[in-house]
Amino acid sequence: MKLALFDLDHTLIDTDSDHSWGEFLVTAGLVDETYHRQMNDKFYEDYKAGCLDPIAYNEFVFEFLTKNNHDTLQILHARFMQDVIRPMMRKEGFEKIEYHKQQGHEIVGITATSDFITTPIFHEFGITNVIATTAEQNNGIYTGKVEGTPCFQDGKLVRLKQWLDGQEVTESWAYSDSFNDRFLLEYVDHATVVTPDDKLTQLAQQKGWPILDWSISVK
Repeated sequence: MKLALFDLDHTLIDTDSDHSWGEFLVTAGLVDETYHRQMNDKFYEDYKAGCLDPIAYNEFVFEFLTKNNHDTLQILHARFMQDVIRPMMRKEGFEKIEYHKQQGHEIVGITATSDFITTPIFHEFGITNVIATTAEQNNGIYTGKVEGTPCFQDGKLVRLKQWLDGQEVTESWAYSDSFNDRFLLEYVDHATVVTPDDKLTQLAQQKGWPILDWSISVK
């Protein structure tokens, strides 16, 4: 297998889908504005600083899922896609995915954000293999808990190896914007950083990784 791995937030899209989902719920009047925005912003700052507690954050996000049925959640997510996500989808992301498809590479979307939020977004990019933090369900009902290992920092490698299930990878590529993904970028044969944060920029310069700027182009 030749494998191309794509992060989502601030890589394929010009926003953070997790934080944007929280803002979407606030704007729609579906959660307490003061509390939800305060917590959403705090967790986002923790993520950027590299000190996020992925269990605590995702349980905060998943609480809303436990209070709504699947039909309601699908309707809300469709609005979220239309109003928030589609305007932020980067043209170069589509182009790079298509390039790897043309080369016959296996394409995987891999993100710390939950599968509920990100699976439809990856599908819109034409990516069907998705590795994300999993929102636990019991008989089709969200429990509010994280299932398995959060797909964050070195947890991405844990989840990737689980997904590979012993399949041999002969060559690999990865694209990400965040220093949190340094473990994944160091794991692959060909690392590329996309509109990177300051820490990742420094690491990329040390490692000689290509640095791409997709920040000004959306589909």
